Amino acid sequence: MNIEQIHHVAYRCNDAKATVEFYTQVMHMNFILAISEDRVPSTKQPDPYMHVFLDAGNNNILAFFEIPNSPPMGKDPNTPDWVQHIAFQLDSEQALLNAKQELDKKGIDVIGPTDHGIIKSIYFFDPNGHRLELTTITGTPEMMAKLDEVKWEMLEDWSKTKKAPSQAKWLHEKEFA
Repeated sequence: MNIEQIHHVAYRCNDAKATVEFYTQVMHMNFILAISEDRVPSTKQPDPYMHVFLDAGNNNILAFFEIPNSPPMGKDPNTPDWVQHIAFQLDSEQALLNAKQELDKKGIDVIGPTDHGIIKSIYFFDPNGHRLELTTITGTPEMMAKLDEVKWEMLEDWSKTKKAPSQAKWLHEKEFA
């Protein structure tokens, strides 16, 4: 198997039109395609849907399904809001600050910027309740190499103890000092 890239990631939405308007007007994505059927192509089950696709840049496609005949959309009550999210990369810290200012002006509640040691991020929600992250890379090549060296050891330690391994605690040491 030779995967070239992710073609698209699909999420559910409450309202396809409102979702496209948010992602085109707020996130500045291009609306590239809509598909709608009365039957699910893979299962042939009757279930009308609207499937919309947006260009998230660099051949990354974000898609949404509106499925009106299903029960209302919900969240996994056992998963915290901060866990499941869609992260989009910006090219600089200034672009991140500009995006935060733009979102603030549009009345969107924004958390951050948050310094994660190798990235800085802001967080907010789309109209469907999906958590979004805008991020920019701040880590140096040396920092990334240091993290690369310990990734398997960290994963093994976590697998055995389910406690945060200490190999990369230097990322956030200044936060708690």
